[in-house]
Amino acid sequence: MKFNDMKPQVFALAQEAENEIRSQFERIDRIAQLNTLKVMQAFQDNKVSDSCFAGTTGYGYDDVGREVLDKVYAQIFCTDAALVRIGFVNGTHALSAALFAMLKPGDTLLSATGLPYDTLRNAIGIEGDCHGSLKFYGINYAQVDLKADGSPDIGAIKKAAADKSVTAVLIQRSRGYGNRPAFSAEQIGEIARAVKEVDPSINVMVDNCYGEFTGEHEPTEYGVDLMAGSLIKNPGGGLAPTGGYVVGKAELVEKAAMRLTTPGIGGECGATLGNNRLLFQGLFMAPHIVAQALKTATFCSAMMSKIGFETSPAPDEVRSDIIQMVTLKSADNMKKFCKGIQSGAPVDSYVTPEPWQMPGYNCPVIMAAGAFVQGSSIELSADSPIKEPYIVYVQGGLTYEHAYLAVLHTLETLNFDK
Repeated sequence: MKFNDMKPQVFALAQEAENEIRSQFERIDRIAQLNTLKVMQAFQDNKVSDSCFAGTTGYGYDDVGREVLDKVYAQIFCTDAALVRIGFVNGTHALSAALFAMLKPGDTLLSATGLPYDTLRNAIGIEGDCHGSLKFYGINYAQVDLKADGSPDIGAIKKAAADKSVTAVLIQRSRGYGNRPAFSAEQIGEIARAVKEVDPSINVMVDNCYGEFTGEHEPTEYGVDLMAGSLIKNPGGGLAPTGGYVVGKAELVEKAAMRLTTPGIGGECGATLGNNRLLFQGLFMAPHIVAQALKTATFCSAMMSKIGFETSPAPDEVRSDIIQMVTLKSADNMKKFCKGIQSGAPVDSYVTPEPWQMPGYNCPVIMAAGAFVQGSSIELSADSPIKEPYIVYVQGGLTYEHAYLAVLHTLETLNFDK
């Protein structure tokens, strides 16, 4: 199907939707402006120059760009230190290094927001029997489920944190593949305060994947000790080719660096191989790109709601991550939806996504992702485990203009007619 073959009524519906979400777009633009100011200030305060873009090889000693980028991230996220490395293969890798920075055999990790994201369950040892997981090293796991409305159960969290073996609390900001809302930095701060009231020595860590720059503040401004995320999501701005980050207290970040490399080496080594410019430029672009992704999610929610599908967040809700849930009611609709997103992509538009058993997931997953960077979630994509209630998760969008067309194309693929 060609874009110029789309039905006139689809464009009419899109115009109606855009009129209804105009105030949300204005709010998103204001947040992007504030976050751009924050990023610009960090670039200027830390004297980013073109010499920072030179890459290193071998051991990667004296990599000026790598050292400055760490300082820039630390300032943006209001933390003592940062570890920004292309050596992290994904967000789960960065999160795992951060968890090991806080825990030792005999300790207990408490998840305060229910079951963690699918791939992190293997790293913890909740599922599977993976060599090197937290469970493998004798680290225990406990969990506090969310309330029925998806909000944190503060009373239950405080009760669970009173266990003397609990030394770290994990908070997942994004909904991931869960049917619950994402949490704002302020909500995360409420959890952190509750934990610290029980025991100030407990380290609070946040999985910030999909959440960076979606609001005016970050969780580390509200008492969080450690935070991690992926560079091929929000902070990479669509340009970072790979990598992840850890920010927080200097002692904990140093321990995470030891886990990424090896004890005694830490963050002192790690060649950047000419990627520094992309990491800096991607971060510079990130507030704007995240705004494009938020507009995409809002528009998708508005359009899918109009043709009778349940969406979360609703078009008029404030967002704390870039993920949009759409309940499609059947596996066939999921496949059609993902086919529409894929065929409306700039890359691999000619292929048809099919469910497959991806590493780290316990059921077949379908993914539509015509991306310039493989697996990039800041580029427009749609994916989901093939299981009831048949929810597809849409995220990303480097430009709203492209995502607008792709969503309209997806409605055509679903055989929408009004």
